[in-house]
Amino acid sequence: MRWIAGISVSLALGAGAALAWAAEPLPEGKPVPPASVPVATGETAKFFETRVRPVLAQHCFACHGEKAQKGGLRLDTAAGFFKGGDTGSLVTPGDPEKSLLLHAVRYDGPVKMPPHGKLSPRQIEDLAAWVKLGAPWPEYGGRGSGVRGQGGKGKLTIDNSQLSIVNSGTARNWWSFQPVKAPAIPRVKNAAAVRNPIDAFVQAKLAVKGLKPSPEASKRELIRRATFELIGLPPTPDEVDAFLADQSPEAYEKLIDRLLARPQYGERWGRHWLDVVRFAQTNGYERDAEKPFAWRYRDYVIQSFNEDKPYDQFVREQIAGDELDTVTDASLVATAFYRLGVWDDEPDDARQAEFDNLDDMLSTLGSAFMGLTVGCARCHDHKFDPISQAEYYSLLTFLRNIKRYVKHDDKSADQVIFAPLKGGEKTLAVVENGAVPPKTHVLIRGSAATPAAEVQPGFIRVLCGSEAATQPVIPAAQPGAKTSGRRRVLAEWLASPHHPLTARVMANRLWHYHFGRGLVATPNDFGRTGLAPTHPELLDYLASELVEGGWKLKRMHRLIMLSATYRQASRAENPKAVAVDPGNRLLWRQNLRRLEAEAIRDAILATSGKLNLAMGGRGVFPALPPEVLATQSAPGSGWGKSDEAERSRRSVYIFIKRTLGVPLLETFDLATPDNSIAARATTTVAPQALILLNSTFADEQAAAFAQRLEKEAGAGTDARIERAFRLALARRPTPRELEIARSYIDRHTLAAFCKVVLNLNEFVYID
Repeated sequence: MRWIAGISVSLALGAGAALAWAAEPLPEGKPVPPASVPVATGETAKFFETRVRPVLAQHCFACHGEKAQKGGLRLDTAAGFFKGGDTGSLVTPGDPEKSLLLHAVRYDGPVKMPPHGKLSPRQIEDLAAWVKLGAPWPEYGGRGSGVRGQGGKGKLTIDNSQLSIVNSGTARNWWSFQPVKAPAIPRVKNAAAVRNPIDAFVQAKLAVKGLKPSPEASKRELIRRATFELIGLPPTPDEVDAFLADQSPEAYEKLIDRLLARPQYGERWGRHWLDVVRFAQTNGYERDAEKPFAWRYRDYVIQSFNEDKPYDQFVREQIAGDELDTVTDASLVATAFYRLGVWDDEPDDARQAEFDNLDDMLSTLGSAFMGLTVGCARCHDHKFDPISQAEYYSLLTFLRNIKRYVKHDDKSADQVIFAPLKGGEKTLAVVENGAVPPKTHVLIRGSAATPAAEVQPGFIRVLCGSEAATQPVIPAAQPGAKTSGRRRVLAEWLASPHHPLTARVMANRLWHYHFGRGLVATPNDFGRTGLAPTHPELLDYLASELVEGGWKLKRMHRLIMLSATYRQASRAENPKAVAVDPGNRLLWRQNLRRLEAEAIRDAILATSGKLNLAMGGRGVFPALPPEVLATQSAPGSGWGKSDEAERSRRSVYIFIKRTLGVPLLETFDLATPDNSIAARATTTVAPQALILLNSTFADEQAAAFAQRLEKEAGAGTDARIERAFRLALARRPTPRELEIARSYIDRHTLAAFCKVVLNLNEFVYID
């Protein structure tokens, strides 16, 4: 499988139906059918801006741009491109083989372009992939970024004749760009139903629509919900019995505290963060070589959550852990954040690849910590948010001095990608090129071949209280300094309690994982293309509480989970609420949620009695079928072998190889490690049932589950059935379920019955 710029071609080619199509008015009255001019969005837009537009800018614009249109062809605008030239249209969207563009760049037709030399195979393949997608283009009407200049000699100017969102007052007034202010807590009529301020905000919204919250869930539902959400495992029968027997008013609060104190909490919530930072242990592309010691970053994240490390410190360590006043092993490991992305070890254009890697770092930083699509301003001013292209490159200056990643078997690798730890070991980490960083220029269309004006370090204006606040003070480098100190300044800005986004974004992430949907349903996009919050005052209250509470996350878990809003039943038994708010945006009930891939696998292992709770280390390698290994160019390359005990460890410790995944996890929507993922998809497809019914893993765990029942419940069939229900579902079977199960075991086997239990909807959902 070929991976390009975070897009799997084999997957992306089937995603054409997801594109937004629109017609564009073309010059000289030459219309194009609506389906011929697709609008690129999301990953297709990023692919165009990073892999297609730079090729056009470097090799085509000189002869087919604003100043010259040889052959009647202009390629620097969507209108000109799709109009075509004297020889006709350039592309047949969706069909590279019928597109003049591809015949020209392949030199297999009468027209051979560019005339000064054939493009590289990689560039040609990128163009073919883009056309196959439908030739999506992010902009219309011939509007460019407004950036002009050439070869570093011209001046950076903005064409004011173009409507720029950067200077739009409405864009600057967007809710998330305003300072966080602790709101007044609403007064509600039913004060008895309010357990903490969260409930007051929610019930005030419900009252406007004449709605009431749902009743509280049962204790059995609460312990199962809380246990899965905090540690990602099912409660044991003994834990359920103890909680049900505890009739004290503090029983539920004590349960939350016990779960937060368990080491499995860090594994569960650390996995959520690994989605956000695109964690993987390999580089991607065909060779997909291992990133040595990347696993230390995973262990650092888990330990940080378990220690309840203040979130602002967590931010500082990942961005500038090597530049802090006190540098520790943990803070050095944290900087591996920068090294986790896809890396091409054999790029066609080394200069362009350097900026591709920097963009991966900056885009991930923007999504993870600020909830902003900063990367959209790499090639032109952001089309929706007030972020200029110049501001993008001003932010990039903070990262510009980072040494480029190299192959770990390179002689210079130790000085480039590793940092020494106190115990004599080493870790994947960020390393800089000394105290003096290189100059940074705006790149026209994002192409390293067309630098324009130089920029200085600066913050995004809309996120700062004043123009002066955008200009950071960079401390002078001390004698012998190994870094520029710039990342420390960036980290302090991001971790400031006055930053309008940092606390909001993290508070929303916590809410998202506790309710299945954030107050902002687009956790990585708080900009104008994201969704506005359903409860903006509540979000600001949570953000304020996060800061006021010393940025402690466990305190926020308690606040959310002890609310009456969280404790509601998930059943949709209120006809009026269903009619008024079928999507439950107003939170009149809890949301029914399916477990994530890792929690499903871990729950199966816990129920069968095979779960190994050992923590940390390089990772484990589940046995993969030959047909899965055969998908690699060198089958089995880079995939180790683990014994049964190791294979039974928690899923967070499974080795993450970009081009080779564990089928069970991928089938249940494991997050792709190529981009920051804030909200996983939840699909329902036939292979999910098939893999839980027919895979070797399912057979082995069902057999182990049956052996456990025989050992713990004795010879009685009814006792075994009851034990199975209590282990898997945290409840006893009903008389009817007992009758059905007894009949099934008589006709089949105990192991077959165990497999049925592990396939129940009730097993893979929490209510």
